[in-house]
Amino acid sequence: MRTFKKFQLFILFIGLTTFNACVEKDDFNTPISTDVAFTPGANDIVMDINAVIGEFTQQGGIFTFEPLPNGNSRYMTGYVISSDEGGNFFEEIVLQNAPSNPTAGIVVQIDVNPLYTLYEFGRKVYIKLDGLTVAEDNGVLQIGVRSGNEIDKIPAPLRNEHIIRDSEVATITPLELSVSDFSNDKENLFIRLTDVQFNRDEVLGTRPLTFAGEPTDQFDGERTLETCPGNTAIVLSTSTFSDFKSLPLPANRGSIDGILTRDFFDSFYTLVINSPEDINFTNDERCDPTILNCGIATTEGSNVLFDDDFETQVPFQLVSGNGWTNYIQEGTEGFEAYTAGGTNASLGVSVRVGAFGSGDASTISWLITPAIDLDANPGATLSFQSSNSFSDSSELELLFSNDWDGNPANIATATWGLVPAAYIVQDSDFFGTWFDSGIVDLSCGSGTVHFAFRYTGNDADNNFNGTYEIDNIKIRN
Repeated sequence: MRTFKKFQLFILFIGLTTFNACVEKDDFNTPISTDVAFTPGANDIVMDINAVIGEFTQQGGIFTFEPLPNGNSRYMTGYVISSDEGGNFFEEIVLQNAPSNPTAGIVVQIDVNPLYTLYEFGRKVYIKLDGLTVAEDNGVLQIGVRSGNEIDKIPAPLRNEHIIRDSEVATITPLELSVSDFSNDKENLFIRLTDVQFNRDEVLGTRPLTFAGEPTDQFDGERTLETCPGNTAIVLSTSTFSDFKSLPLPANRGSIDGILTRDFFDSFYTLVINSPEDINFTNDERCDPTILNCGIATTEGSNVLFDDDFETQVPFQLVSGNGWTNYIQEGTEGFEAYTAGGTNASLGVSVRVGAFGSGDASTISWLITPAIDLDANPGATLSFQSSNSFSDSSELELLFSNDWDGNPANIATATWGLVPAAYIVQDSDFFGTWFDSGIVDLSCGSGTVHFAFRYTGNDADNNFNGTYEIDNIKIRN
């Protein structure tokens, strides 16, 4: 009897040993070497992410780190700022070069999921660069293995060879930025936007939008964040595979932490969060702009309150006269008259504004009409035409103010609201076509009003330095 029990225990031991041998270590949360500091060899080279980016620039594009002689290795250090625990990242980790005040970041593609159990937020890692390739994918710098002129993910069997955990887990301090600070060298950094909110059309009303759970969301849900004040827009991008895709967007305002990156088509900057816990919207007082939205009228009157086709303006000079206020708030570019033929022809003499070629880090320009008394003209309408030369995420808005006193020094401090019914050419519109605004109804407005075209852009980034053209402005009753 005793011999039989010993035999059973022996069989059980053999079975457990065999079972454990068949299970891959990646199935468990944490490797045994969790708290062991990694020390490169005396003759190994340790590089900062900035140095890797510098090497990429010097090489002129995609390149592969070749092995060093004598068995030595190159390593890149970085701190993990992404987490796939919420499903918003997939088979990649994003690294930045320092826990606080970072200056460089990069994406590492790995054919392993999940990764947060191995490389948690704040974990310092070493990337063995030998045999890996650095490339730009959709405008974002990434590391993987070469596949022709592109990169693939580091295969799972090579993960332990190329990605080494250090014992350090740092506290990551978000880098506070404003939207105007966005630039290519800020990509792949963990940033904080303060005093922002989601666009009113997405969170107010009977059915607020979710992060990425709408029927129209295919791969990512793109939602509009706005700064307070100013309502400058930035896109929050959320994967439709994220665990929180069906949660409603918060309607308050506050701060949000996330990773600055580019959209799939490299058309504009986006922010990606690790989880909804990165959103701290505790202020219930929204900063929505004043709206003058009476819709579109079917006809316009014959009584001219203000007209300008700009034919009397001097081409390539700033617009002046006829009651216009042409004000440059930031930068060097104002609204100028121009004439041109070809595909993107002007309408005789038209007006254009843009940051392209200016060298301006920020361009904000205004073209403001003389005062219009809406009380004395209850059936007033406004119309114009607009075109663009690849507006490239720069922005042209039609605004109005009831309290601007006519002094250019007070433009920025006056209260300006939106006139959303007017159609203004979009970046997706063909650049050779002039688009009608529609006959914008002003009948729900009151008091003395100035209307303004405001351009916002910059020449520090090619994605924000586009050009707009306007012509045939009519205010009638």
